[in-house]
Amino acid sequence: MKIRKELWFGLSFMVLIVGAAAIMLLRVETITNGHLGLLMLSLVVVAIMLGFPTAFTLMGMGMIFTWFAYERNTTHTLDLMVQAAYKTMANDVLIAVPLFVFMGYLVERANLIETLFKSLHLALARLPGALAVATLVTCTIFATATGIVGAVVTLMGLLALPAMLRAGYSIPLAAGSITAGGCLGILIPPSVLLIVYGATAGVSVVQLYAGAFFPGVMLASLYILYVIIVAKLKPAWAPPLSAADRAVPLPPFTQRLTTDPGAHALGRLVTALKGGRNADVPVGHLLRQLGIVVLPGVIFAVLALTSYRAVTTVAPEARYDIQEIGSARGAADEKAGGLEEPPSDSGGVQEPPSEGGLAEPPASGSVQEPPGAATAPPAPAAAAEPGSAPAAADAATIRAAPTWWWVCFAVVGAMVALFYLFLSFARLEIFKMLLASFFPLMLLILSVLGSIVLGLATPTEAAAMGALGGFLLAAAYRRLTMSVLKESVFLTAKTSAMVCWLFVGSAIFSAAFALLGGQALVEEWVLSMNLTKIQFLVLSQVIIFILGWPLEWTEIIVIFMPIFIPLLDDFGVDPLFFGLLVALNLQTAFLSPPVAMAAFYLKGVSPPHVTLNQIFLGMLPFMGIQVLAILLLYIWPQIGLWLPQLLYK
Repeated sequence: MKIRKELWFGLSFMVLIVGAAAIMLLRVETITNGHLGLLMLSLVVVAIMLGFPTAFTLMGMGMIFTWFAYERNTTHTLDLMVQAAYKTMANDVLIAVPLFVFMGYLVERANLIETLFKSLHLALARLPGALAVATLVTCTIFATATGIVGAVVTLMGLLALPAMLRAGYSIPLAAGSITAGGCLGILIPPSVLLIVYGATAGVSVVQLYAGAFFPGVMLASLYILYVIIVAKLKPAWAPPLSAADRAVPLPPFTQRLTTDPGAHALGRLVTALKGGRNADVPVGHLLRQLGIVVLPGVIFAVLALTSYRAVTTVAPEARYDIQEIGSARGAADEKAGGLEEPPSDSGGVQEPPSEGGLAEPPASGSVQEPPGAATAPPAPAAAAEPGSAPAAADAATIRAAPTWWWVCFAVVGAMVALFYLFLSFARLEIFKMLLASFFPLMLLILSVLGSIVLGLATPTEAAAMGALGGFLLAAAYRRLTMSVLKESVFLTAKTSAMVCWLFVGSAIFSAAFALLGGQALVEEWVLSMNLTKIQFLVLSQVIIFILGWPLEWTEIIVIFMPIFIPLLDDFGVDPLFFGLLVALNLQTAFLSPPVAMAAFYLKGVSPPHVTLNQIFLGMLPFMGIQVLAILLLYIWPQIGLWLPQLLYK
């Protein structure tokens, strides 16, 4: 019987792990609990690769080795299991997982991606490699909305791959674009991976979301740039769209205004309102078209004004008139309130009578107040003029707009100006298609992420609003049926249960590993190598990359992150920065043959003539781009750390 290459690789990997563990145990003079912990880690990896359920494998191995560590004390073993499970399930951050997953499944099951892909490929028709670029943009948006790699790759394989093959695209380029774009959901918020990493490493999920935004955009931009360059250098791999594929049909009323789709829309609509030309076109139709045309300008003006006011206005600091104790006060101030001596007849605490008690020393020879001190007005320097503090506060409420705001203002303003300059009737129809497909989804994504990043809502609250938004969006597109709702709820419960059981298994496994001293042994071994910070990061990322071949990202996060996280302080590595590197790295592992899960997702929905080797060949350049992105993030950490530092410094 011939064994497939994937099985050969899996068996070889398991033999390598077991052999390394056996050599380690044979070379040590005394087998300690720490060595048992490393043996437990090796057996867990082998058992998962053999197909055993990850969560229950972690729990089972953890319980068995904990029982040995406690010298076969069943009571202590069960106590550890209960405490680890309760600590995990009491984590409030995990509530966001089912809500984000539910939002993603609603958007996926409502089949919103078909309209989105069609409108994007028409909008980008003049770019080299337009279909591949539209595929990557659609994958980026849909990955942001769902965060589910398998769903995005499968749907785009059904939708975009046949369109690219019909257009004559190279199979490796088409397959690589779909698989690479689908894996962006691992990194781009609201990523479930970042939630799991934050809960495991004790890092703020809000800061992780803010930090992952620009690396995700950078990676997607590098993908698009690569596709455009390849299409420009190798036109046979990505032929340009034909005129028939780029044609946009005009609605009947618009055809009465003009038969030329390239005619300028704004000028023709304005002149049609003057009469004569709009004899056969209802005024209501013209006004609706003009309303759509002016919409980008109105939105730009509103955003520019509100953002300018937000970045230039500083809340006035509270100022208090602090007066020196014992200093003279005016009569009006004394009447207005303050600390005064109680009246003598108030029944309070009074000076004792002078007869036989403690009395004030005689005035002669003692230090006295200078004459007139009690009635002297306060010095001008000691008391400011009334209203001077408010004036100073008002002067401090306005500041100059920062440079980044002017840059964003100029870029967006130039885009709006170009929109109006080249707005033809054909582009107006494409813009209307984008309004119906692209902008509602982007509004949902930006509202969820913006509320988290700006501190308006916690991840859990934003996830709840996102789930409601996905529900309303599916209803608005008339795709919200009972079968869609039931399937989304079922898949959400299934995925959430998997994640929660993984956390419970990870907690038990980590507790057993620490109890056996495995963590201390690993830390001692790593520190004995006298690694620099760069060498440690390279070693850790190489290990994570290799583990990404046989294991899912969930297993890597919950099993191996508790081993790496305690080592970060020893090398001065920021856990937030390390999490961004891990997220980028795990995307690379998803595209690495021979166990790249994205390739198998795509193969399952591809035509028979598309082979697995062709898919692997197309994934390799994108994997190299991901390695380049990791290097760029390491060389310039501010790509990931600038936004969290700006918002939460």
